Amino acid sequence: MRITTVRILSQTFFFVLFAVLVGTCTLATVDQLPLVRDHLSKFLEADPLVALSTAITTQTVYRGLMWSLVVLIPTLLLGRVFCGWVCPFGALHHFAGWLFDPRRAKKRIEVNRYRTMYRLKYYLLVALAVPLIGSASTLTLVSAALLTAVSVVLVGAVAAVTSRPALRGPLTIALVVIGVAVVVVAGSARHGYANDGALQIGLLDPICLLHRSVTVAVLPAMNDTPLAVSLFGDARLHTLGWVIGLIFLTLLVMNPHILRFFCRTLCPLGALLGVLSRFSLWRIHRDLARCNDCGLCRAHCEGACDPDTDLRVSECMVCFNCLEDCPQGAISFRFLPSRERQVVSPDLTRRGVLTAAVAGAGTFAWTRLGGKSTRDFSATAIRPPGAVEELEFLKRCVKCGQCIRVCPTNVLQPDWSATGVEGLWTPVLNYRIGYCEPNCTACGQVCPTGAIQRLSIEQKRGLGPYAEAGPVRLGSAHFDVGRCLPWAKNTPCLVCEENCPVSPKAIYTERRMLPLRDGRKQVASATDDSVTLREWPEDASKAAGPCTLEAGSLAPRTEQSYHLRVNRPDGSYATHPIKTNTADTVTIEGKFAAKPAAGFVAVLMTELGLPKVDVSRCIGCGICEHKCVVAGDKRAVYVMAVGETRSKTFLEEHRNRSLRL
Repeated sequence: MRITTVRILSQTFFFVLFAVLVGTCTLATVDQLPLVRDHLSKFLEADPLVALSTAITTQTVYRGLMWSLVVLIPTLLLGRVFCGWVCPFGALHHFAGWLFDPRRAKKRIEVNRYRTMYRLKYYLLVALAVPLIGSASTLTLVSAALLTAVSVVLVGAVAAVTSRPALRGPLTIALVVIGVAVVVVAGSARHGYANDGALQIGLLDPICLLHRSVTVAVLPAMNDTPLAVSLFGDARLHTLGWVIGLIFLTLLVMNPHILRFFCRTLCPLGALLGVLSRFSLWRIHRDLARCNDCGLCRAHCEGACDPDTDLRVSECMVCFNCLEDCPQGAISFRFLPSRERQVVSPDLTRRGVLTAAVAGAGTFAWTRLGGKSTRDFSATAIRPPGAVEELEFLKRCVKCGQCIRVCPTNVLQPDWSATGVEGLWTPVLNYRIGYCEPNCTACGQVCPTGAIQRLSIEQKRGLGPYAEAGPVRLGSAHFDVGRCLPWAKNTPCLVCEENCPVSPKAIYTERRMLPLRDGRKQVASATDDSVTLREWPEDASKAAGPCTLEAGSLAPRTEQSYHLRVNRPDGSYATHPIKTNTADTVTIEGKFAAKPAAGFVAVLMTELGLPKVDVSRCIGCGICEHKCVVAGDKRAVYVMAVGETRSKTFLEEHRNRSLRL
């Protein structure tokens, strides 16, 4: 079997595996999720860029991210094999390029020549990496530099003794990794969590980008198909999901023009693996004695690594197309080949690297100027249950959208403005679309970086051993009395109270007596249990007009009752429940203690329940806001991130669950 056929089968397998995991994430019920949660994020957990960046920002390594070694180790042995054989986003671009590429061989040879624009991914990696450094303490950075220097000296000695200079690269990497691990332990144990630094690699990381695009754009676009309705149930809605979909589609349609455009030009993970691939032990080798410079090896090159000239090791995706396209058999894959005709380092300029570093640092500083993650944090930005403190959350969240997809009520949405530029595409709760189910902790089960903790139902609801700590609170409900039906319109409504899941309920009603509009009347005559009313004259000099009530409109109801208050000239008054009414006569329950006289003031009143919130019991689940009958841009009851549980207590608890280096 051809080696390229094996590679295509490998790409197909991993892409199908990715699709299966996404489908499982979509179709698994809340009860089934704990059984498969350790498998759903495997692609994200195996992402070295995610593991390395979160380790720098938080000075801890989440347990699942140790899977990144499965990618790093083959890279040090074989080069960018992940890009050519495993990456599902790369496979999708490969397929799109093959499907829409009508070029002939000679045209492909010219198009696949290396271009200086392919440097961009390395500059993007630098720009995204600079903000991460803000999380490392000075002690950590100095210690890392010293350990790196010691590692280089030790590696040099080992290479001299063994007479194998080619081993310097892998040994250097191994010792530096061990040294940095020791430093991270010391730094995190002594300094705890830093207050600076940000994690923005999820904007362009291929695995995060693919997850986000599928979650927010691709699968929701299938909402109207019968198969999607039968599988997914209600249609999924996502705020400005079309923008994420447009970015995803744009990257795909670029492939007919530049094969694997994203992989070659923008991918920061590919850039990281390209830097590490210079230390790979097996590499492509061209036998100059057998090569006739036909250039056919470049025709189907996936990485534009110029295998027909000086091979660019950092660009090679180990696709092996060149091996099978070479008619002379001059291309081979060898252990430690000569570097004489190879470009082992990325094609970068010092000015470009410096510019990228300055741009990354400046962008990070500008995103913090608005204060959206600190003093000007929007109360409308409500994070998922179990989310850690905001600055720590921004250090961990890779914007993959995994939590958004697994949410059963569709309440989680990618943020666009509430948390500023720094929080772009991070998950927030939109209670107009859904609500947080009290018996669901799905979002924390699938988070690959610990930005959302794995909570149990008992912990979320404050039951059993967590009773003293109480339930996890996402915020507090508030009423807009100008829009609430009972408060503003004297219309009974108990929807929010009926749907409140807390016991005893956080939303309760307080019975109040309120005068009806135009409820001030004048007594025309009275009997022992009824009065005939007239409209109160606007001008005291005029006579009172006839009263015209809607017959039966004041009859008592379950949720609302009506009363008649009779004011006497001496300032005293008496209130009586109304039994029924006609056009101008009101009959009360029982009898008057003293029959009203003509000319007395009579006020028609209603007694109904006005909803209120007991903030000590409210958990901010948003069911009240979601179910509120007052529709439109703003509900009569709404939840704000006031009184949320997120605090350093949660942070310390999470630190104990993290695996420290």
